[in-house]
Amino acid sequence: MEEIKTLNASALRNWLEIGQPVSVLDIRPITERAEWYIPNSIHFNAYEKLKNNDFEAFSGLHLDKSVPVVTYCGGGKMSLVAAKMLQMHGYNTYSLEGGLKAWSLAWNTATINFSNFEVIQFRRTGKGCLSYMVIANKEAMVVDASLDTNVYEQYLSANDAVLKFVIETHTHADHLSRSKELAEKNNAALFLPPNNNLRFKYQAIENDTVFKLGNISVSAISTTGHTLESMSFNIDNKVLLTGDTLFTNGVGRPDLKADTEGMKVKAKLLYQSLQKLLSLNNEIIVLPAHTSQPIAFDKLLIHSTLEKVKSIPLLQLNEEDFIETIIGRIPATPANYLAIVEKNLQGDFSDINPIDLEAGANRCAIS
Repeated sequence: MEEIKTLNASALRNWLEIGQPVSVLDIRPITERAEWYIPNSIHFNAYEKLKNNDFEAFSGLHLDKSVPVVTYCGGGKMSLVAAKMLQMHGYNTYSLEGGLKAWSLAWNTATINFSNFEVIQFRRTGKGCLSYMVIANKEAMVVDASLDTNVYEQYLSANDAVLKFVIETHTHADHLSRSKELAEKNNAALFLPPNNNLRFKYQAIENDTVFKLGNISVSAISTTGHTLESMSFNIDNKVLLTGDTLFTNGVGRPDLKADTEGMKVKAKLLYQSLQKLLSLNNEIIVLPAHTSQPIAFDKLLIHSTLEKVKSIPLLQLNEEDFIETIIGRIPATPANYLAIVEKNLQGDFSDINPIDLEAGANRCAIS
């Protein structure tokens, strides 16, 4: 029998990016599938039967045998068993190396163009993190860098653009920040919301900070609540980067690193920050820093308009009801968030494997 073939996350990402025919098969229990999955993958819960070496584990599964099958599980071990069994049934199979844990670094993009600038949305489909590159007149800014710096540099080169600024909306708790490294490698200015616990040099973003990029302006707006230093950015009155303050279908959570009383204070601040954003132009396009669903390789921008966002039920509430409702809907705490925050405050994670800390579902939003 042939040796079981494996495929790494980067190779599968490339296949999906170019539209190569492939059947991606999720063999995990449905409870795990509900947390996170690879977009457009097929779910067939064979996990327990595979554990028991049941040769009938895939009874009832009918896939096109002319198309490669990539099996995946959480960590890449049981998918090897699945691939072996499917191979015995005549399928051309691969097992995804590292499973969904390794897939957390996979990404794709979407772009929105204006007359004098463009915004590229970098989407970590395996994690839900959204970062952005704004390009105006060959000058670029990257916001909330969460991917390997080579990814951004590839797009800088393709657009013949010089990286001028690297900025963030807040200190992130669900992914390691690549902003410091990206700025250093490209001799760009690193601007961050002020945080006394940051242990490296940066320039502070204030409520009235304005970045000049090409022939446009990017204005900072203090939007405390999700974190005490949270910022949003108004790009030329056409685009609003809202970080984890406002999503397309919800708002940020105010509970991380806060006791019950602190949570109430942050929820009140969040309400006030949201009112500030909601007073802006209805037609402005809202681009958040996260999404709670896996992101397909469809090049469709994850966005909304401020007018549409106003219909979110939470945003219809008065301050008192908003605070009470938010606190009553706090989702499960993100895995490893304290360790991730600590690494981001240090500005150095050369001694760890990012996948070990970052794997897991996105839990930033409350809707």
